[in-house]
Amino acid sequence: MGPYRHFIMKKYAVYSFVISLLWLGFVGAISFMEAPVKFTAPSLTLAVGLDIGRHVFAALNKVEITFAALLALAMLSTQVSTRTKRLFLLPLAILLTQTFWLLPALDARVLIYISGQTPPPSSLHLIYIIAEGIKLLSLALLSWSQLKDFSQMALLSQAKPSRQAA
Repeated sequence: MGPYRHFIMKKYAVYSFVISLLWLGFVGAISFMEAPVKFTAPSLTLAVGLDIGRHVFAALNKVEITFAALLALAMLSTQVSTRTKRLFLLPLAILLTQTFWLLPALDARVLIYISGQTPPPSSLHLIYIIAEGIKLLSLALLSWSQLKDFSQMALLSQAKPSRQAA
């Protein structure tokens, strides 16, 4: 592998690591800080809080889809371990489930609240919270795995010149 190709691979390894950390930060900040804190405001009604949440989580979903696409592209542009590829599949699967099932179902419930009615009991919100927690942990593990891949790549690049010099 030429030095330029190796430089590009290391660059994309760094990009994928940074994207994973950004994705992790967005999920942590919105799902586990903004959402709960919003409902501690005494002047915020449940309907308004839910409507704000619906818009915030729709925006977060779009950002997460962008992060997932960029991460997939960056990972395709570099050598990553099988472990890292597998760890990427879990947050991706959760994101797709949220995008095509959970968020639309939760949005429908919010619209019922906004219209002044009370929807029947549901465990969708709890499922979403659990999925977010699993996604957060899987993104942390993915980031750790990427860091290990990058460290391995750096060690290999240091070892190769010494072999060629001998």
